Amino acid sequence: MGIETSVSETVFPLAEVFTISRGSKTEARTVTVTLRQDGHRGRGECVPYARYGETVASVMETISSLAEEIAFGLDRRALQACLPAGAARNALDCAFWDLEAKQSRRRAFELAGLKVPGPVATAFTLSLEAPDTMREKARENAHRPLLKIKLGGEGDLERLEAVRSGAPDAAIIVDANEGWSAETYAALAPEMLRLGVTMVEQPLPAGADEALATMDRPLPVCADESCHDRASLAGIAGKYDMVNIKLDKTGGLTEALALKRDAEAAGLGIMVGCMVASSLAMAPAVLVAQGADIVDLDGPLLLAEDRQNPLLYDARGVHPSTSELWG
Repeated sequence: MGIETSVSETVFPLAEVFTISRGSKTEARTVTVTLRQDGHRGRGECVPYARYGETVASVMETISSLAEEIAFGLDRRALQACLPAGAARNALDCAFWDLEAKQSRRRAFELAGLKVPGPVATAFTLSLEAPDTMREKARENAHRPLLKIKLGGEGDLERLEAVRSGAPDAAIIVDANEGWSAETYAALAPEMLRLGVTMVEQPLPAGADEALATMDRPLPVCADESCHDRASLAGIAGKYDMVNIKLDKTGGLTEALALKRDAEAAGLGIMVGCMVASSLAMAPAVLVAQGADIVDLDGPLLLAEDRQNPLLYDARGVHPSTSELWG
């Protein structure tokens, strides 16, 4: 019997409004893929992102268009050449991994040839808001080991000062989401060092980041929008010190693991990040996050309600999934 494919939209309300330099959202709109064969079920979740020309409708249409090919034998390996990197391939790729794990009665990390995964400490993200609000949010989360601060607007230095005063002992990383010019970054870099920031993510727009190759980078600069998959590595050489691996950019776990291997071989640091989504989307990313320099898999912590059998978050960080959830 061939594999049956179904796809649906799943919407998760957020616990609070989440704002970055490109706008605000009150819910996470995700696409869920389910593959069924001989009584086994595999699932994957993705987040279509308008920044990359994706919508829920377009991603669902792309996935649905492959249902017949999947029924007649298209597998995870062939999928890599069948779809480009992006959300649609991510959901399908991760669903294939889950289905393979269920059918073989082995865990996904075993199938991938990885060591037994453990919990990893994760950043907690504070969205872009007024300085006083961010100070209070930082104070509420000062117990967390790592805070990720969304910036990219007028008054960013005041926001950083406010967060540091609210969480004097927390490690801080900054994500500008392409929101700065080269001049702004140059002016803010020494201030970030003074305030104990340990990394800055995507300060300049992708495609307009050439200045990073000739600028001093006094703290590590991480490529997010500028790095999608292995094909991106040549274009970021000399401009970035780290890459942010997100499954919705790589097009799934298969390419994410390959990107991690090649980025490490190129001497780049590894960050593993996420879109705002449920535990089902985070579960495969936890495998990529093993041994990463920075982990940012806090998506479910920003939701008002998660899926059944969610990932466990505790003082040790985010734990690997149970087989009931994924893999």
